[in-house]
Amino acid sequence: MTSYQETLSNDELLKDLIEETATINHVEVIENVIDSLEQDDSAMVSHTPEGGYLWKFNYGSVEVFVQLTGTTDEDTITVWSVVLKLPVKDEPKLMRQLLEMNCSSTFEARFGIIDDKVVVISTRTLAELSPGEVSRLITIVATIADNNDEVLQFEFGIA
Repeated sequence: MTSYQETLSNDELLKDLIEETATINHVEVIENVIDSLEQDDSAMVSHTPEGGYLWKFNYGSVEVFVQLTGTTDEDTITVWSVVLKLPVKDEPKLMRQLLEMNCSSTFEARFGIIDDKVVVISTRTLAELSPGEVSRLITIVATIADNNDEVLQFEFGIA
């Protein structure tokens, strides 16, 4: 059998890569990642009239949310999970610990506060976002939240 290898110029390779990236179905990628992480058939999805999506699934001891605002390059994916409800004991110590963790152990995610809840969160535009990056964002948030929620609740608990 004869094999012919097609040789492409750098411009052609770049064009092919851009076209390949542009055709990524982010909804399908997100659902595949959630299918691989979710536990107890816990995954749920809702659609907004504006074309957005919101998923929720259980991972370990936390609920993880994934929001997709749309499918254009300017739209965003946001992944978050609640790890602790405020108020808590020794809030200054908690805030210092969360800031230190933000610098040392959260990768592309970060701790923040939304509606009196401490969350692990990450957000990114869809422009040039690869399936591997989608998987990484969701996995990082889920893992950091699951690894820290019980420890933070035990140490700081409700005030």
